[in-house]
Amino acid sequence: MSSGSLKSRLHALLEPLAAADGYDVEDVVVTPAGNRRLVRVLVDADGGITLDDVATLSRTVSDALDASDVMGPTPYVLEVSSPGVDHPLTLPRHWRRAAGRLVTVSVAGAGPLTARVVRLEGDAVVFSTDAGEVTHPLDALGKGAVQVEFNRPGVPELDENDLLEDDDDDDDDDDTEDLIAEEAKA
Repeated sequence: MSSGSLKSRLHALLEPLAAADGYDVEDVVVTPAGNRRLVRVLVDADGGITLDDVATLSRTVSDALDASDVMGPTPYVLEVSSPGVDHPLTLPRHWRRAAGRLVTVSVAGAGPLTARVVRLEGDAVVFSTDAGEVTHPLDALGKGAVQVEFNRPGVPELDENDLLEDDDDDDDDDDTEDLIAEEAKA
């Protein structure tokens, strides 16, 4: 069986399962790994997915693969995850989910564009640029790439005190300081 055929069979099996729980199968990649195969299933949803979502989907996908003959007799290792920021923006749902994110994309007839996605509007994407909002039809856009931002606008920055555990009900620190003070007196 060709890898393209296996990939399409996996998509056909897994897409309805994921869709029933509100997720989209973004990609399925099967690669040899010794005497096994590694099956990577990338899933996403509006609002993103959590670790609990991944765990639930992993069980669902594993049960479906075990109950079907799509993988044949070869053992496999399953990995279910989200696409990550390096997954290209190619479908309308990708652009919709990228609202608020800074992206780089090639626009037919206009060249490269780095701008913030405002929204998906019908068959076009509205971008925010320094010159204002611009709209480009989806069919004029190449593969978009989300840019990693360490200080993304609209996302509050944490100061170092936010990173420290703050538990006012626990006064173990005071007890430790008292114990050290008592030992120093002795």
